[in-house]
Amino acid sequence: MTQTGSIMGFVHRRRRGAELFLLVLALAVGIGAYAAVGLGVEGTVPAGIIGYGSWLAGLVIVAHVVVRFTAPYADPVLLPAVAALNGLGLAVIYRLDLVRDATFSSQQLTWMTLGVVLFVVTLIVVRDHRVLQRFTYTLGLAAILLLLLPLVPGLGATINGARIWIRLAGFSFQPGEVAKVLLVIAFAGYLVLHRDALALAGRRVLFVDLPRGRDLGPILAMWLVSLGILVFQRDLGSSLLFFGLFLVMLYVATERPGWLVVGGTMFFGGAFIAYQLFGHVRDRVDIWLNPFAHYGEGTDDRAFQPVEAMFGLAWGGLLGRGFGNGSPDRVPYAESDFIVASIGEELGLTGVIAVVLVYGLLVERALRAALVCRDGFGKLMAVGLAGVLALQVFVVIGGVTRLIPLTGLTTPFLSYGGSSLIANWVIVALLLRISDQARRPVPTLSGEDDSDSESTQVVKAVPR
Repeated sequence: MTQTGSIMGFVHRRRRGAELFLLVLALAVGIGAYAAVGLGVEGTVPAGIIGYGSWLAGLVIVAHVVVRFTAPYADPVLLPAVAALNGLGLAVIYRLDLVRDATFSSQQLTWMTLGVVLFVVTLIVVRDHRVLQRFTYTLGLAAILLLLLPLVPGLGATINGARIWIRLAGFSFQPGEVAKVLLVIAFAGYLVLHRDALALAGRRVLFVDLPRGRDLGPILAMWLVSLGILVFQRDLGSSLLFFGLFLVMLYVATERPGWLVVGGTMFFGGAFIAYQLFGHVRDRVDIWLNPFAHYGEGTDDRAFQPVEAMFGLAWGGLLGRGFGNGSPDRVPYAESDFIVASIGEELGLTGVIAVVLVYGLLVERALRAALVCRDGFGKLMAVGLAGVLALQVFVVIGGVTRLIPLTGLTTPFLSYGGSSLIANWVIVALLLRISDQARRPVPTLSGEDDSDSESTQVVKAVPR
């Protein structure tokens, strides 16, 4: 590729060989952790490790081959980071299965297979992410309907106090996981069209540029939606995720700190009103602030889960107790909401930091794709998808470590849960598509190709 086909003289390489090398390392993490679980718990390598490893390697190789042919310039780090997280999550779930005599790990492998299938379908069908901008309002409406589905009588189901599930034909499904992907696309399409009005109009108050009242409609709508999720579905995590996502994308689109001031004031004001009016919100905050007052004999024991998770993290220390030497099964739902506590107990603070670093790498590469993307819609979409992953990890790990009140979200790619895992694989496919478009060389527009020179020759007028 010539220098004229690049931006500022730099041309990205395809780097598919580097991706394959990193995928081998990711498989070593996943399969190695699976073998370590068997050795730690039963003293022997799991009997089915060959079949398990072959299936896991097959899924990863299929994903790599599809990326190689459909998105050859895509970022080479995204897929290996996801494969490492997914493989580690499968091993930790398998470790919990061994002491609980459960089959969550085999179900999770099935969900991963379905996630990779949708990953492949997304890459094949969405050949240009800009096509999605045509469906801005359709996808936004679909997202709102999905968020309302759990409130439909006879369809929605309340699990662990949160009404965020629907049951259909014997299967449970969390519509909010799909809604978050649709909302990112809808927000990106809306903000690209209206960012000039949102960024330029307004007035300065105390050194902060505040938006006009007439422009507050979108943020007011998202505020009401997030409050509705908090009050009616009792799901603090999704409420934080959706409103935070919109606020981040709004700030990136307009580069206007005033939106953060307005949005933050609205969210915390709404949360305070909800705390005053609704008992379940007060209970959640009380358990967060005073967990040991709700733990053990003589109490209501509602803080059993977070307190046991804290004990596990403390027992893990710096290097952990090793697979099979801890008691992560003491924590209810350790395979889903509290999988980070299981990792902290058996792999220690070092293991948790390694996981956080991989998430940080994933978000950084997504933001890098946004930086080099040449269209506004792709930039905002990449920022939104990176924001979804970052916010979800912050909310989950913050809840487990008592930085914020406990939520019901899952850790992306690690936790057990089909809805979350499949939606996150689709998110990675969209990020790879955007990075492929962003890293592709700019088409050559100079006159190096003289094949059309004859058709553009200047024809002199013949004097009469």
